[in-house]
Amino acid sequence: MATLKDVQTKIGAVKKTKQITKAMNMVATSRLRGAQRAMDGFRPYAGKFAEVLGSLAEKAGEEASPLLIPCDEVKKIHIVLCSSDRGLCAGFNSNLIKKAENFIKEKSDKEIEFSFTNFGKKGRNWCRKNTFQITDEYLGIVGTSFGFNIASTSGQKLVDGFLDGTYDEVYVIYSEFISVARQNPVLKQILPIPSIEASEEEVDENMPYLAEHICEPSPDELLGDLLPRNVYVQLYSALLETCTSEHAARMTAMNNATKACDDIVDILTLTYNKARQASITADLMDIVGGAEALKG
Repeated sequence: MATLKDVQTKIGAVKKTKQITKAMNMVATSRLRGAQRAMDGFRPYAGKFAEVLGSLAEKAGEEASPLLIPCDEVKKIHIVLCSSDRGLCAGFNSNLIKKAENFIKEKSDKEIEFSFTNFGKKGRNWCRKNTFQITDEYLGIVGTSFGFNIASTSGQKLVDGFLDGTYDEVYVIYSEFISVARQNPVLKQILPIPSIEASEEEVDENMPYLAEHICEPSPDELLGDLLPRNVYVQLYSALLETCTSEHAARMTAMNNATKACDDIVDILTLTYNKARQASITADLMDIVGGAEALKG
């Protein structure tokens, strides 16, 4: 049985751990507000951009840009894996990595060559461990404040790689922010740009009327500039979603850890009280026994 000093030492250690987890929870909560504000501000722009781009692509046709034309035979797939640089965020990174593993397993029978662009150390370390080819890595970005230039720089490399035949398809894996308690790993194709307009079966009769956009210059000329920008927008949106999801996951994990510390302290305190009571009882029994022996 543990001594009273051992139990006291454990209680002190758990209380110090609770202080750390509580501080990390407060930091994650503060950063979550800023990240969520940036994400919510960009979502309407991304939605409107997709709406305008879909209207232009419908007018111009699929052959208006090589970014819209899929490859006849896919042999080289590039994956942009968005993860965090730090841990202590529960299953956030493992869910993203599992999404990548499942996708690779689905394509394993087709002799496809995979390469990666990594945002975050956790995804980079997983790629190194599994000896995947890493084309680019961007560390210290997810989880902090970053600008659109990060997405445009990396996105331009992806567009150039697709146009010169280095990649046949490009996908992005990121964490979609649903709520503080829920973040879903998502796999999305960004090159070749999938059909944006909805099929007739998917059209909802109650959807509001979408205005027809008047283009000047022609839709073909506009698509030459907007289609690469669509890749940048998709990447930037994925990074914002992943950043917000990371802070939410860490906040939830640290909140759960703080509650677990409270439970452990309660259990250790009960153990300490029982041990102290047993010690006092033993001392009283020795005193009573000694007094009875003196009387005899």
